Amino acid sequence: MQRSLEQRMAIKFCVKLQKSAAETIPMLKKAFGVDCLSDRQIFRWHKAFAEGRKDVNDENRAGRPSASSSDDNVKRVRDLLNTDRPLSVRFISETLDITKTIVHEIVSESLGMRKVCAKLVPKSFNFIFLQTG
Repeated sequence: MQRSLEQRMAIKFCVKLQKSAAETIPMLKKAFGVDCLSDRQIFRWHKAFAEGRKDVNDENRAGRPSASSSDDNVKRVRDLLNTDRPLSVRFISETLDITKTIVHEIVSESLGMRKVCAKLVPKSFNFIFLQTG
């Protein structure tokens, strides 16, 4: 995300220097290499800046915001797991009214846990269960 912001600033700079989009593309490719925006995106941003756009940030998009990393959901899942460890993702999902994929992401990514012997435990404890099992 940060790279594309830098590239948009570079495109805006090229527009101010009155460089064409065709002149801008090779400069960006040389500067950013494999992380460079596509030619189509460079043309789109070049045109927007040439037409007077000032802001380099993306516009807000319609749609449902991601709920996976909301602090409230992470706290709710953590609190439920702290009451009784042997809970399934499905049970947590139904209890808290959060989709199973989001619960799984919270448990594995945000809380750093995984299922061992039908219990959700912190990933750092895995080696203990594997050695004693």
